[in-house]
Amino acid sequence: MERKLRDPGLVQTGWMLSSAVARNDAFPDTFKIPSKERRSSLERGEAVQLLFDIETREAGKLIDRGIDRMWVIVIAVLPRGYQGVLDSDPGTAENLKLFRGDLIEFGPDHICKVDQPPEEFLKKEYGEYFQ
Repeated sequence: MERKLRDPGLVQTGWMLSSAVARNDAFPDTFKIPSKERRSSLERGEAVQLLFDIETREAGKLIDRGIDRMWVIVIAVLPRGYQGVLDSDPGTAENLKLFRGDLIEFGPDHICKVDQPPEEFLKKEYGEYFQ
């Protein structure tokens, strides 16, 4: 299956990434994030949780908008951040162009959590990136 890099534009795709740093600044006692050093030193195969600002429309009308935390597996370290593959199911809406397996570009400011999935999982689910 060919996976496409999604452009995170709210109007075009129904979603965009939200800054975890801005949320941490606004709610420092309740919204914790990894250190800047940790968020800036990820490696291929690590999993990160990002904040997706999602707009849901039906019959062209806005019915909901909110932030969903979803997991992305890092597949490349880029000069300006990272590229990863979406490992969560974002659900469906008529305007939402976001699917599990889509490629996502993001920066350290978008990261609210870091984890390390097992190597077997990476090879089974995303073998095309982790041979």
